Amino acid sequence: MHKRVWSKIGVVGAALFMLAACGDAADEAAPAGEVAADGQPALPAVPVMGPERKIIAFGDSLFAGYGLDPRDSYPDKLENALRAKGVNADVVNAGVSGDTTAAGLNRLEFTLAAQDTPPALFILELGGNDLLRGISPEETKANLAKMLTVLQNQKVPVLLMGMRAPPNYGPDYQAEFDAIYRDLAKEYGAALIPFWLEDIYREPALFQADKIHPTAAGIERLVGATLAQVEGALPPPGGV
Repeated sequence: MHKRVWSKIGVVGAALFMLAACGDAADEAAPAGEVAADGQPALPAVPVMGPERKIIAFGDSLFAGYGLDPRDSYPDKLENALRAKGVNADVVNAGVSGDTTAAGLNRLEFTLAAQDTPPALFILELGGNDLLRGISPEETKANLAKMLTVLQNQKVPVLLMGMRAPPNYGPDYQAEFDAIYRDLAKEYGAALIPFWLEDIYREPALFQADKIHPTAAGIERLVGATLAQVEGALPPPGGV
């Protein structure tokens, strides 16, 4: 993930802007041509403030950006949205297509050890491939619990992205699977989005032809729907 720093030109430009602000009111008008996509005057950019906040987005193809340009993946779009709000976010895309909770458990500690600095937040999004493979809810829950134990022991805050079983799996399976994320979030003190596809799952146009993976427009909707919860799960800078 690239790092962003103020250039010398940016610092000089900021100083010149401050000097200009002390002049006549007429000088404060926005330069011609700075307009938003809707034709209205563009709003000033929100400055990115504070220390860098590393977020690991750990999941399956829904995070990896299956079928999309990598720049349209949920982690990339999430980083852009957080930075647009002034949060100095570095979102690491640790999504691997096809991963089950068992596969995620196998690579969790390696992923954490590979980071230069401990993450400020760990977004855990797994379970959809367990559903597709008919893995028992008990096994899915046990794997997620082991991951949450590792993260808790390393004092890493977690946002758990929940999934939901479709009705054709039967009422017993559905009830057992759907309770996994709620119960684990309560047990381990994790933040929770009960069903993170909630905002788009009723709209087929926001999914690719496989009816499983969101389109780029679908990802945009998901980022907008979950941004506040991600930001709220971030602990204050400098402490957990």
